[in-house]
Amino acid sequence: MSRDPRRISCVYRIESAVELSRAAATLAGEQSSGTFVAVPGETPELHERFGAEVVEVRESHRSAPSLPSRTAPNEVSVGDVTVEFPMESVGTDLATLLTAVAGNLFELGELTGCRLQSIRLPDDLVAAHPGPAHGIAGTRKLVGNDDEVLIGTIIKPNIGLGPDEYRRIVGELARAGIDLIKDDELMTDPSYLPLSTRVRLAQEEIRSAADVTGRHTMYAFNITGDLAGLRRRHDEVVAAGGSCVMLSVPVMGLPALAYLRSFAEVPVHAHRAGLAASMRHPALGMDYTVWQQLARLAGADQIHVSGLGSKFYETDEQVAANIRSLQRPLGRTLAPLPVLSSGQNVHTPGLTHASVGSSDLLMLAGGGIAAHPDGPAAGVRSLRQSWQAAVAGESAEAYAARLSTEGDSALSHALTAFRRT
Repeated sequence: MSRDPRRISCVYRIESAVELSRAAATLAGEQSSGTFVAVPGETPELHERFGAEVVEVRESHRSAPSLPSRTAPNEVSVGDVTVEFPMESVGTDLATLLTAVAGNLFELGELTGCRLQSIRLPDDLVAAHPGPAHGIAGTRKLVGNDDEVLIGTIIKPNIGLGPDEYRRIVGELARAGIDLIKDDELMTDPSYLPLSTRVRLAQEEIRSAADVTGRHTMYAFNITGDLAGLRRRHDEVVAAGGSCVMLSVPVMGLPALAYLRSFAEVPVHAHRAGLAASMRHPALGMDYTVWQQLARLAGADQIHVSGLGSKFYETDEQVAANIRSLQRPLGRTLAPLPVLSSGQNVHTPGLTHASVGSSDLLMLAGGGIAAHPDGPAAGVRSLRQSWQAAVAGESAEAYAARLSTEGDSALSHALTAFRRT
């Protein structure tokens, strides 16, 4: 039988003390049909049908090694290699795909650096997965926000709140007309404020606020936890009228996300807690643009991208690239909603809109709302106003000055209170 023409094409940035073409061949063999020594049954025909193939090697420069290795070279070659895997070897399962393209290759002694930079998937593999059930349009419909940036926040303090204080905070935010509230990634199902209690209290406050504001605030309840209880926790949220669930995907794994997607009745908010462990070092792991494709195929409706001007390590250029990668077509799947977080405040909308030119975003501002000197309601209003200025091509300062003459100082006070990024 001939080789499957459907190819999974991966570009790796590798480092090695041996010739890069040889190092790439070792990588391809390790991740497909080869091993360190010839074994019975390892025929040319088997290699031809199932082996990964190195199709391009582009050496860039030489440098000191980025990562430790038992070979301990003083200098290594650095470059990009393209490796193609026949789809027949992998099938359509996401766990198998990850094992093939991002498995043992990171442990190879010949490599002092290995990072999966990009991946191109066959149409048949993409079509085998449903992707998001709701995406941007579905989230907007549930929230009742058709065209403006969606404004959200995280419950702060993130852990330690008792039921009464939790109820007060949710109620205040919902009455402020915020689009989305979410649990912090650290808040799962603690004994002092269990998920069941949060669901009951939050939904009571959200319904009460909707009677006044006419807005149906979405709450992303964190259902991260033991896999056996995932469906039970989802069902508990839905039974109480909840409209969103959250999963820390790197912690739970892509198969858990795909499992949740198979029965989820509400949008899935995909947090990326833990992802930087396999993404932060430029010589190891995988690029965000690779991970998000797989999370999207697995069914994430809303995906964290970090934030421009944020407190985390990614540059603004990298975050903008993260957002653009979610906007690109991927088969017939819906586009997920990019979620901005980590230190967002009234100074970041102008920077963000100038970089990505889109309002199809969810901006989460924890301290940027909760710490507003005039209270959370003013925090929500000031963030909306800053976005309105950004979309209109006006500076937040000029917009704030005009609002102040009309008696609304929320944006002006926020611009003074929060640090400019």
